[in-house]
Amino acid sequence: MPTRTWSSRLARLSGAVGGALVTLALPATAAAHQVSSVYASRLPLAVYVAGAGLVVALSFVFVLARDLRAAVPAPDGARRVIVPGALRGLLRILGLVAWTWIVAQGIVGGSSSAEVGHLFLWIYGWVGLAMVSAFVGPAWEWLDPFATLHDLGAWALRRLGVTGITPAELPTRVAIWPAVAGFAVFVGLELILGGGDAFTLFAVVLAYTVFTLAMMAQFGRDEWRASGETFTVWFGLLGRLAPLTLTDDEGSLRRRGFGTGLLEEGWLAADVVLVGLGTGSILFDGLSQTQAWFNLFGAPATLGQAGLLVAFLAVIVGAAFLAVRAVGVPATGAALLPIAIGYLVAHYLTYLLVDGQRIVVALADPLQQGWVLLPTAFYEPSGAWLPAGLVWTIQLAAVVGGHMLGAWGGHVVAARDAGRTTNDGGPGGDRRLREVPLAIVMVGLTTLTLWSLGQALVVQAP
Repeated sequence: MPTRTWSSRLARLSGAVGGALVTLALPATAAAHQVSSVYASRLPLAVYVAGAGLVVALSFVFVLARDLRAAVPAPDGARRVIVPGALRGLLRILGLVAWTWIVAQGIVGGSSSAEVGHLFLWIYGWVGLAMVSAFVGPAWEWLDPFATLHDLGAWALRRLGVTGITPAELPTRVAIWPAVAGFAVFVGLELILGGGDAFTLFAVVLAYTVFTLAMMAQFGRDEWRASGETFTVWFGLLGRLAPLTLTDDEGSLRRRGFGTGLLEEGWLAADVVLVGLGTGSILFDGLSQTQAWFNLFGAPATLGQAGLLVAFLAVIVGAAFLAVRAVGVPATGAALLPIAIGYLVAHYLTYLLVDGQRIVVALADPLQQGWVLLPTAFYEPSGAWLPAGLVWTIQLAAVVGGHMLGAWGGHVVAARDAGRTTNDGGPGGDRRLREVPLAIVMVGLTTLTLWSLGQALVVQAP
């Protein structure tokens, strides 16, 4: 049957499931959250979690029983979208302004709600750009201030008649492991040190800039971005979901169906580790703020928190590689990546929409000197305008929708890699049984995050 027919059936099923869950789980009260508001279901928690877990489990039954397939659209026949030079230039300027602003505040010093390190790194970057990368396209390609700084430096050296060195070649076995290591460092900064204070973020941004520019000089701008620059690699991986993707032509994008990038070749074991770290870090952030977690572990000091985080991430990555043993790297990556972005939306969307409002305070006092350049200097971010029902619907749809897209992508890639083109029984039964470990991992993760979203939270006094 044509791919479009299966996609439309899956979309209708997803809509029906989401609608049923939203109807059953209407919002009640809101509780504070470090990075998001949590809206509790009126259903008993056990009923809610069991129902949600059953729904996500049935999604696997659906894709396995119907043995859904899909073909990857040929890139040669895809429609090209030209990104105007003016837009690319504007994005470069915005990225450079954000970097300069963080550095300027760090040099001048100060402490206030006008601090932009958290705003640009964690809110607009870690959350906002991640969502844009997954749902729209590769905005980071031009926002990247490190690439812009490299280009400006190379231009200045050429004007001075300085000849650059011949870049060294990165060993193939390096793959994207440097970016994975950098991602782990940023996860630790966020979840162990609470994102860091203003001076810490300034020092981190400055050190990371120097390191990145040095590596670009050593191995080449594009080569290091593709392998070692954490944000380029992470946003590029999330971009497998996006309807727009890069081409070999500067300023040109290729259009494709949403999520079809999951089916494309090129998955690496390091990608699975990266997705595991991304998924696990979001889940850890949610779980570690629940009353149940506090009852079990208390409020550990920095070293204790670090130990818990490392152990938790090891379990999540280990579970992912159990699935890899069963269905392979590409199928596991295609299954878990939509879950990661679904969790990101569910846990952090209100963080972006509420705390992101602090930009108006920063504009009124750009160097944290107590200036009142605009009437917004004393503005207090508020989420009162966000309907609780809408937030709950988005959270639930993001988690369940991400799971179902992952179930489809993981199965389609597993079926393709198994070399099957028809549903004729026989070996196919064994092949589909091998997908059961992947299904168990996905259902477990999704049920756990839905449970965490329905928990009472512990808010520690500042």
